[in-house]
Amino acid sequence: MFSIGELSKLTQLSVKTLRFYHEEGLLVPAFVDPDSGYRYYDESHLETARVIVYLRSLEFPLSEIKELLRSEGEGDLLTILERQQSAVKERIKQLRKAAKSLQQFISEEREAQTMAQNVDNVQERLLEPVLVGSIRVKGRYSDCGRLFGRLGRAFGRAIGGCPMLLHYDHEYHEDDADYEACMPLRRKQEADGIAVRELPGGRCVSLVHRGPYDQLGRAYAKVFEYMKQRKYQPLTPSREVYLKGPGMIFKGNPKNYLTEIQVLVEE
Repeated sequence: MFSIGELSKLTQLSVKTLRFYHEEGLLVPAFVDPDSGYRYYDESHLETARVIVYLRSLEFPLSEIKELLRSEGEGDLLTILERQQSAVKERIKQLRKAAKSLQQFISEEREAQTMAQNVDNVQERLLEPVLVGSIRVKGRYSDCGRLFGRLGRAFGRAIGGCPMLLHYDHEYHEDDADYEACMPLRRKQEADGIAVRELPGGRCVSLVHRGPYDQLGRAYAKVFEYMKQRKYQPLTPSREVYLKGPGMIFKGNPKNYLTEIQVLVEE
């Protein structure tokens, strides 16, 4: 049996630290004299103390060390440490993945901030009424490409402008967004399951965004700020006109996409 002083010399842990580890349940003595209160330890405590010293040198929190030692009953200490080593390796793998993802995000954000300087100035203009073929749905925005393809096949040469998307929601919806895919038409032409109607005109606040669609939020922020400063009330739906975007076969470079945001306002 070792006294607390002897264990202190053998492990290079202060008596104060050993007492603290006892209080925390990390290193409970084999025996405590009920009269003197002296603590006594056996050889197994020497091994445990060395493990604690080592793990603390790696900046393991006491809570994790305590949990590790608590699981010692599931196998010998070396087996437990080997299991912990595997867990650390897995954590390193996850951290490397996170670091790579962060680097990509930082790079994209810097590029997006640069692109934000390339948007045309917010402007006000008058939109004329336009005849459109349209399909209104509730679903994911990612499905709009399929709708534009359907409109393109239905109207062909009758199409007279850039595709546009009308947004009816006042907030973001992931799975049940209320939107309408539209194609401007040169002439009225019926098509099964597709509405043909006149989209009303009016005064709008608009801005042309250059870049990927997932960066459109920056352009919307500029439009909304412009309207707030002038106390304009937006009308639903807002519009996105895809002046330049992915083709049916070649997707092109998203950095070069051009999207005009149009928000009609009350006269």
